[in-house]
Amino acid sequence: MPHSTPPHPVTVTVIGGGLAGSEAAWQLARRGIPVRLFEMRPGHATPAHTTGRLAELVCSNSLGSKLPDRATGVLLAELKQYGSLLAELAERHSVPAGGALAVDRDAFATAVTATLAAHPLVTLVREEVRELPAAAAATPLVLATGPLTSDALAADLAALTGAENLAFFDALAPIVAGESVDLAVAFRASRRDKGEREDGDYLNCPFTQAEYEQFWQALVTAETRPLRDFERTDKRFFEGCLAVEVLAKRGPRALTFGPLRPVGLDDPRTGRWPYAVVQLRQENLAGSLYNLVGFQTNLKQGEQERVFRLIPGLANARFVRYGQMHRNTFLNAPNLLAATLELRRRPGLFVAGQLAGIEGYLGSVGTGWLAGVNAARCRHGLPPLAPPPETMLGALCRYLAHADPAHFQPMKANFGLLPPLPAPPKGKRDRYAAYAARAQAAAATFAAATA
Repeated sequence: MPHSTPPHPVTVTVIGGGLAGSEAAWQLARRGIPVRLFEMRPGHATPAHTTGRLAELVCSNSLGSKLPDRATGVLLAELKQYGSLLAELAERHSVPAGGALAVDRDAFATAVTATLAAHPLVTLVREEVRELPAAAAATPLVLATGPLTSDALAADLAALTGAENLAFFDALAPIVAGESVDLAVAFRASRRDKGEREDGDYLNCPFTQAEYEQFWQALVTAETRPLRDFERTDKRFFEGCLAVEVLAKRGPRALTFGPLRPVGLDDPRTGRWPYAVVQLRQENLAGSLYNLVGFQTNLKQGEQERVFRLIPGLANARFVRYGQMHRNTFLNAPNLLAATLELRRRPGLFVAGQLAGIEGYLGSVGTGWLAGVNAARCRHGLPPLAPPPETMLGALCRYLAHADPAHFQPMKANFGLLPPLPAPPKGKRDRYAAYAARAQAAAATFAAATA
């Protein structure tokens, strides 16, 4: 039977075994606090997950840029300073992706699961939590159930917060077998000035104008999958993860200024940029699987094969995973959360990950780290802390707490969240480097305070 309260009051409960929950559980355990980590999979499946492993990645396998002058690179550097388990394991199980940190998703999730299961203070409970356990300073609780929170728990959370859960669609991109890509057409290259290998980490499928126009027409007229009951209630799309067919319907050139942008990619057959290009990113260490970058989709499976095989180089593509769409649920954080991630209406309850309104894998890891640290502090009778706003994690948490609740949407790491520099350099690259240096200094101080 599902549990609504943990049996041991001295044990901290973490609900949700995704990126945020896994990181939170580890931070609690490494501070000497027993943890009961509840994960309902595999007994209670979700529309997007395929395994019962912790920290399973269901969209892209890329955690974002790792370059020091990129927003996600700044956040990654902070997480390494803070002693993040998942940041360490992501680097250990990374695959070539140029300036991005991409992982072999199976190896990564397996490592996270094994590491937590082996810790003597972590008890992994494979059961659905249908009601929120009591939370207080003495018995804190971390809620990190993600965008696919079960219906029963979502209803209990809505009753507690008095705010409606907001639903939109996330979409998964297809994965194709690398051996089925025609390398006489596709070429290996990365965009210029990205600090990537000379031979490039991406396979690129170049379009002529005629090929692109044929593909675009097929895409915008293709048949999509019927929506499931829980999806029919809200047909809004999150701008950060649009289905490729939705973006295409915004205009014939919308894709060429988005995921099919050819800038910086010279086709070796012509020596020029193609009219448009689809990039394929390596999905696993063996290099046998490739993800169609930016091709999140809700097309029917047969339509995906018909339409996406019109992409030059993919005429004989073998689809290992088809794209799909699924629900995403999150709180209206400015009405509910402090910058410490503590729920204002119930002290001792910390919300992390996508449920808190965070977008992006590293953001989920970071908020999981903070929720775990602050739950540990509460357990020890200490007040929770918010990261300095000069750090990328602190800027994200400040956004959650202080954004306009009337127009709140999930946010990912970006330099626009950071406080202005007192004397910003004129060049964008130098300015971002200055932001990064300031963030690293502030993160070092915060890391010492939370160790």
